[in-house]
Amino acid sequence: MTVLPDDGLELAGEFPDVTHEQWQRLVAGVLRKAGKDVEGAEAEEALSTTLEDGLRTRPLYTARDEAPDPGLPGLAPFVRGSRPEGNTVGGWDVRQRHTAADNAAVLADLENGVTSLWLVVGEGGLPPAALEPTLDGVLLDLAPVALDAGADAETAAATLLRLYEERGVAPEAARGTLGADPLGHEARTGQALDPAPATALALRCVTSYPGLRALTVDALPYHEAGGSAGQELGASLATGVAYLRQLTEAGLGVEQALGQLEFRYAATADQFLTIAKLRAARRLWARVAEVSGAPAAGAQHQHAVTSPVMMTRRDPWVNMLRTTIAALAAGTGGADAVTVLPFDEALGLPDAFARRIARNTSTVLIEESHLARVIDPASGSWYVERLTDELAHAGWEFFRSVERDGGQAAVLRSGRLADDLAATWRTRGAKLAARREPITGVSEFPNLAEPPVHRAPAPAPRSGGLPRVRRDEAFEALRARSDAHLAATGSRPRIFLATIGPAAAHTARAAFAANLFQAGGIEAVTTGTFEESGAAEACLCSSDALYAEQAEQTAAALRSAGATHVFLAGRGDYAGVDSRIFAGADAVGVLSTTLDRMGVS
Repeated sequence: MTVLPDDGLELAGEFPDVTHEQWQRLVAGVLRKAGKDVEGAEAEEALSTTLEDGLRTRPLYTARDEAPDPGLPGLAPFVRGSRPEGNTVGGWDVRQRHTAADNAAVLADLENGVTSLWLVVGEGGLPPAALEPTLDGVLLDLAPVALDAGADAETAAATLLRLYEERGVAPEAARGTLGADPLGHEARTGQALDPAPATALALRCVTSYPGLRALTVDALPYHEAGGSAGQELGASLATGVAYLRQLTEAGLGVEQALGQLEFRYAATADQFLTIAKLRAARRLWARVAEVSGAPAAGAQHQHAVTSPVMMTRRDPWVNMLRTTIAALAAGTGGADAVTVLPFDEALGLPDAFARRIARNTSTVLIEESHLARVIDPASGSWYVERLTDELAHAGWEFFRSVERDGGQAAVLRSGRLADDLAATWRTRGAKLAARREPITGVSEFPNLAEPPVHRAPAPAPRSGGLPRVRRDEAFEALRARSDAHLAATGSRPRIFLATIGPAAAHTARAAFAANLFQAGGIEAVTTGTFEESGAAEACLCSSDALYAEQAEQTAAALRSAGATHVFLAGRGDYAGVDSRIFAGADAVGVLSTTLDRMGVS
């Protein structure tokens, strides 16, 4: 709707109305200049992007892209937020994760902006006996605690509840979650847990600790195993439904059971997908509550965590940018609590600087960017509303398929869920290998001269169940081979870039080739002669026109100088050229075989 200024001036009044078809014709004209002869809807489709879960993002969204009414914050279907006030009062809960028994680090966080603690206890974290000294000096009536104790959930919960009592915290003042998650633990370790202790904790919370939640539905195991957003949503929904059945069978009412669950999701640097995922998750859980007979109690309590999958070990400083975008998306998407993982999380125990940057990320977004002042600011965006709807449908279909196969526990034990997640990761892995999904500082713009960042080792994470993947894993393996070669010989493997013609003709392809080879730890030499480079292989870099004139001659000269393998940056068949590198090629495959030929094991 157009709102007219007070003087009645309609700013666009003298411009003719335009149509979607006119825009498509303009797009077709631009694409024609780029060599693509398409018209109408095909022109728009040429600019569209394929996402996981069979979704497709178009370049333009308008009022024609209808989506269901998201409702209002604090009311079913809770798409716009679980609470009427959203995060406008003080921002979201800034929750810091700790895996070591470091009381000084815990207190430093709480004194400098952190509002709740996420403590990993037992395997992969601090020993259960260390929980009490780790919380020494923590005002438990002010700082909520979220436990993540796996098989030690019952012991850790008993310790925390005892601390509440010993420190005089009134039962109604206790806040947080005891973190029991039997199915999440099974997903992580492959070991099934008896659900009875989790149920007993829920019964105790309902009767004595109204501000505590007993169970966590952790979707991170499915995200970290390579799952898509839709699979993450569907698996969390199936887990939540399993717990809902378990609690109601134990005698809790549906509303009481719903109030005992907290959901944990990954927030990635794909900001729109993260925003839509959190909104879709609330809509889906509201639907479960509705069909369970308690629509008013279907507000999903969400804990968003910046994705471990996106964190890189090389050039880890870039992780600060990734986590900032992810935290922004989590806050915009309406998460109740947000954990920003420190930028060095993939390297070991975070240091004080990394923890400070992590907590300050949320502080800047809340206090300086004022991100929490408006509830669900993405609402009304035709793109976000449509993506929310499409993700909700994808998550619901995956949930239904899990239920058809017997539920979450059944698909975990049969291997069906692992197979689904692995198939998704294989497809994504191919895109990563071809650099169609670039990783800044790793597959794009790597810095071979960067000094390594060292951290104290962190506790080994829970394992034995679903795998934990990282986007950088294939390139990390290549760089590790290069590092070993450097340590053994004093130099990295090298390739000589043979540029042909003036800079205007070769700069683009020389930069492309250097980027690609350096992503595998191969140093690109661009100065001097081939004989002076110390390389055994070479890559021709120039324009197609100059390739036609000089590629074969230059390749022959390189062969005569001792080159054992000659690449060409671009396409085309020329005598003396062994292989070609180009955008969209399998970079990991090319780099791996190149290192093999160079004797880099």
